[in-house]
Amino acid sequence: MLRIILTQLLLFSLPFIGFAIWLFINKKAQTSENWRKGPMLWLVIAGGALVIAGLVTLTLREGLPEGQTYRPAEMRDGQFIPGRYE
Repeated sequence: MLRIILTQLLLFSLPFIGFAIWLFINKKAQTSENWRKGPMLWLVIAGGALVIAGLVTLTLREGLPEGQTYRPAEMRDGQFIPGRYE
């Protein structure tokens, strides 16, 4: 679960990181006015779109194998048997 949250946070922050790199390359990062008057709304929208795309991709990739049933992990005769698909 932590991996999913960190991945989504990274996806959301990518537009902001890109904007910071662009300001730094163009030597405009020296003034804080460029940060305040920057396209923050568009960066938030782009970050949200990346998060939604990441969640959709995660949902489509992490599905159950077709025609199989998940058997949860169990303890049988003192031995741990991990979860599996049957």
